[in-house]
Amino acid sequence: MYLNRIGPAGGSRPRPSRRGRGIGCGLGKTCGRGHKGQKARSGGLRKAGFEGGQMPLQRRIPKRGFRAKNRKLLAEVRLDKIENMGASNINLGSLKEERVVPKSCKAVKIIADGTIQRMITVSGVKVSRAARRQIEQVGGQVEGDRE
Repeated sequence: MYLNRIGPAGGSRPRPSRRGRGIGCGLGKTCGRGHKGQKARSGGLRKAGFEGGQMPLQRRIPKRGFRAKNRKLLAEVRLDKIENMGASNINLGSLKEERVVPKSCKAVKIIADGTIQRMITVSGVKVSRAARRQIEQVGGQVEGDRE
């Protein structure tokens, strides 16, 4: 056995059919394209989704909605909303329970819009500087804050 004599297995690579070389090849004259028409012409290929000029399906169906994959699932909560809440420990779970933020929310930031009069403990939630100042002025505390 020699490397220069290695070839494919017999019958694994059939000879390519020669089209348009007379009746002897079995594909002479029209070469398997039929008679006339767009598909018989060279370069006569239609683009994907083309329906002969009829309004294509992807344009007939109404379009609605878009959900960006990189959307931010961050909710802002005002201090006056927290004032109306019953809980004194504020975290993502308590805000979802009280329905202050939607259940799909992944992160929350408390902003200083409105005022707060009672002591609260905020944990695991982002807090703006002004909101932090107001919470600490009434005796509350902010734990694990990331601005």
